[in-house]
Amino acid sequence: MISDYDIPDVVPAGSMAERDQPVLGLPGGLELRPWRADDADALLTAGQDPAIQLWNLFSVRSRDEARARIERMHERWRAETGAVWAIARPGGPPLGLAGLHDVNLAGGNAEIMYWVLPDSRGGGIVVEAARGLSRWALDDLGLHRLRLCHAVANPASCRVAEKLGYAFEGTMRSSLLHADGWHDEHLHALVVEGA
Repeated sequence: MISDYDIPDVVPAGSMAERDQPVLGLPGGLELRPWRADDADALLTAGQDPAIQLWNLFSVRSRDEARARIERMHERWRAETGAVWAIARPGGPPLGLAGLHDVNLAGGNAEIMYWVLPDSRGGGIVVEAARGLSRWALDDLGLHRLRLCHAVANPASCRVAEKLGYAFEGTMRSSLLHADGWHDEHLHALVVEGA
């Protein structure tokens, strides 16, 4: 019998680190694939985009910094604390990023994150990428709950959450510090049904 204090891990340790990060097929001829060292220019471009900087608290100032960030993405996979993919066409450069932040395998949860480069915005790419990533995280990896948090001042991310079926759970007051000050955030979540 399991006591109240002997709760098993939702996802066993090693479930990520003991396998290669997969390539995930998406509709429309897109895929989620691990970032590569030769993607540094795309990451540098993203790090200079004002909208990506604002809503993702993300900037990259050089190719060397971009390459170091890509290596940290791979380190987080091995450490089982994060999982970050490039949104791309097979063999093509990144159009955006989708990933899991703050992965907690034992607790069965993570936060989903994403951004898309300016030329790829408005076509539903981020919704398809986040949908494919959510499906992988819940169905294949075995997480129980995914969070999607965004500044209240970013209604585009609210629309993404709604299209994905992430339930709105409330507003976290003054929870994220941006360059222009503290922002309230909306919290949305997707939970495995019937659990």
